[in-house]
Amino acid sequence: MAEAGAVRRQERGRQRMAQILDAALELFGELGYAATSTNAIAARAGISPGSLYQFFGNKSAIAEALSARLVDQFRAAHSSAFSIDDAAGLPVDELVDRILDPLIAFNLDNPGAKALFGSPEMPADLAAGTKPLQEAVLGRVEAVLAARLPDDHPPADLRRSAAVAVQIVRGMTPAIVTVDEPERTALISETKRAVRGYLTEIGAG
Repeated sequence: MAEAGAVRRQERGRQRMAQILDAALELFGELGYAATSTNAIAARAGISPGSLYQFFGNKSAIAEALSARLVDQFRAAHSSAFSIDDAAGLPVDELVDRILDPLIAFNLDNPGAKALFGSPEMPADLAAGTKPLQEAVLGRVEAVLAARLPDDHPPADLRRSAAVAVQIVRGMTPAIVTVDEPERTALISETKRAVRGYLTEIGAG
């Protein structure tokens, strides 16, 4: 009986921590890291500041836990986006859908992620945790382009083209996240059209 009670308490604790992290992510996205207080996070989570401090000692601890959760989720989205067996042979429309849909879904599910990781206010050691994943995205896009372009395509041009394609999506992501339907769907369609057009222009379409 005591063991069952301990399990229930652990589950309630996990749920409460998830509430706190969800609230923090929303507020970091809305207000920025520096302007968000632990009191505001507690209020958004529907708990008292005292309850919040039972789980996290300060805002930096919340950001650290949130960063770890987001990195795991982004890694899963990255894996899904680039699990492509035939990058060279896919029609460009399908290729763009396969890559962009999981990455856009991640940002829609975590609207404060870009603001959190891209903010100069974030502790440097936390923000640095996402850099390898961001580099991995660039590397995978470069690999996809390499599979679709001639073998003699200059490596420097390949890297530059991958960076441009990635920046098109990154640049549009804040607008996609912050608007409501039906404008969101329209912006996603336009972003995909821009990427398809660019890939076609450089010969990878």
